[in-house]
Amino acid sequence: MAKIVVWRLDRLGRTAAGLTALFEDLQRRQIGFEALRDKVDLSTAAGRLMANVLASVAAYENEVRSERIRAGQAVALANGKRWGGSRKGRRVKVTAKQVQAIHRLNDEGQKVAAIARATGLSRPTIYNILGTTSPAA
Repeated sequence: MAKIVVWRLDRLGRTAAGLTALFEDLQRRQIGFEALRDKVDLSTAAGRLMANVLASVAAYENEVRSERIRAGQAVALANGKRWGGSRKGRRVKVTAKQVQAIHRLNDEGQKVAAIARATGLSRPTIYNILGTTSPAA
């Protein structure tokens, strides 16, 4: 028999309704399920009850986390914090002095993030000047 194994139930889904539907689908298809940390077994009535309770708790935790994030963003916005990159149409002119500093700091073994902070330029700009590709590319 096939079996799905997850570390925690909340890693499988974010809504109680979605997890409940998944549990029903797994049972219908006769696929086993195990949540290692939560010790959930869908083959028993008690296990199905526990799975649905834990699914509701996971959905609750997700909603509370979202509320905290939105509240933190509202406070940051009220304090003038901006995020999302530079303003549209903004072009930063890289000066010869900045280019020299970039090469000097790179030769000293500084990381790209540190060079970007020191020069006030973005990491992609630093990578372009150094002629290298970013690690994520």
